[in-house]
Amino acid sequence: MNKEKGIYEKSYARLQEIQNLIESNRLDVDELSDILKEASQLLKVCKDKLSVVSEETKKILEDIK
Repeated sequence: MNKEKGIYEKSYARLQEIQNLIESNRLDVDELSDILKEASQLLKVCKDKLSVVSEETKKILEDIK
């Protein structure tokens, strides 16, 4: 579980770095294309983890009822 948390945290941190790079307007077209591909993969990692956490939370709340 800690490894998964670490992956999410690292992915999210890298997405923030990518956001800063894009906002800096210092990337050429090729770099932008590559960085957007990386961001897409990182977003999938984060989305998948959040989906798992959401399902786990729903199950826990149902058990409490």
